[in-house]
Amino acid sequence: MQLKIRVLSSILLVVLLGSCSSGPEKQAKNLLEKSISAHGGMDNWESVEVLKFRKWTRLLKEDGSVESETDQSMEFRLKPFFEGKITWISDSVEHVSYFDGAQMRYSVGGNEIQNQDFLAAKKKDMDAAFYVIAQPWKLLQDEGSKLTYEGVRETPLGLAEVIRVDYGSDEDVWWYYFDPESFLMTGNEVQLKDHRSLIENLSSNNSSPFVFYGERKSYRINEKGEKLYLRAEYLYSDFEVIL
Repeated sequence: MQLKIRVLSSILLVVLLGSCSSGPEKQAKNLLEKSISAHGGMDNWESVEVLKFRKWTRLLKEDGSVESETDQSMEFRLKPFFEGKITWISDSVEHVSYFDGAQMRYSVGGNEIQNQDFLAAKKKDMDAAFYVIAQPWKLLQDEGSKLTYEGVRETPLGLAEVIRVDYGSDEDVWWYYFDPESFLMTGNEVQLKDHRSLIENLSSNNSSPFVFYGERKSYRINEKGEKLYLRAEYLYSDFEVIL
């Protein structure tokens, strides 16, 4: 009798371990590993020393008029430590946002801004710019988020495998969409405090060892996923990767 109990306990333990290993978080990580492979691989990504590219952005108002337009050159050094530099021209004046690994700097027309709150906000902008371009690798490497696999389902971008990403109780909630066959990212959706957005990846850039974004569009949407209006357009180009 005791032997039977021990055997049944062992079987139950194996079943429980198997269930845990195939749970929503594990499934999300498995999908990310497939997507990373499709986008160029983790080994290649971890070998990157410098990443340079150009990002054009146009923000639109609800009535379709242009709110702003920027054409930025971005450079991120990943080794031996993280550095970033973003430059662009606005109203014939050069703006330079630069993080040297320890200190954030920002200059307008060669004049440095010293306001610490302003510099802290610009550091967040730089981190966000890198986080966006570093997908899907960063999703797997980020220890501050909770990943949940939601399966294959219909999304505003069509049929996709879906990963939900939670960054904390007071933070935005993201959904990342992946093509069920190629495992490439097709876009993502985000619920912010005051609105919901959908970002659609319309094309990819294959000029480097990696598959990066090409053209993207961001829409304000309602809770049903229906597009309300076009909020932003993005174009990524001129990629240069130093391994």
